[in-house]
Amino acid sequence: QVQLVESGGGLVQSGGSLRLSCVASGSIRSINVMGWYRQAPGKQRDLVATITSGGNTNFAGSVKGRFTISRDNAKNTVYLQMNNLKPEDTAVYYCLVKTRSDANYWGKGTLVTVSS
Repeated sequence: QVQLVESGGGLVQSGGSLRLSCVASGSIRSINVMGWYRQAPGKQRDLVATITSGGNTNFAGSVKGRFTISRDNAKNTVYLQMNNLKPEDTAVYYCLVKTRSDANYWGKGTLVTVSS
């Protein structure tokens, strides 16, 4: 009964922008951390950015200065604004929600493809 639905992925040229959204619904309670991970073909799933309930953010070094993360607690939604996209950003992006009881929930992913 817990579901995370990502949206906003697509095809964009180098230097372009995309905005990803993730909406949490169901029986999720007391959300602590929301964030995004990504997985490129043949590679492991790596952290992109996280944001805590207090507004503290953390970014992977490869996206600092280009990506921003935000959340709307009333809508149970987390966003990832991606600017100046590069081909190496191409991956499936997964939404993560972590509750205060340390339960983790994952979305099914949205594909971002950046052409050179």
